[in-house]
Amino acid sequence: MAPIEKWPYPKWVWSPVGGWWCEPPNAKRNLGITMVGLVVVLGVVCKFSSAHERRPNTPIRPIPSEMWCKHALVDRAAGGTPKGY
Repeated sequence: MAPIEKWPYPKWVWSPVGGWWCEPPNAKRNLGITMVGLVVVLGVVCKFSSAHERRPNTPIRPIPSEMWCKHALVDRAAGGTPKGY
């Protein structure tokens, strides 16, 4: 595919999103900062989730999150070990 040819457009038209062919000067840097922030927030949420995850009933099948769950061995011992472990 060939790149889109930029044609002349009216300069008096204002748009809050940048108008035609928007190329903000710091877009890559801002995207990088946003991605780092997103990874940090998701890491904190996953760590909190794995520390507080409890299973009152023993699952029928193996659940991947039990590999890193803090209470998996205690919860499995209380309800018995199902087949597949």
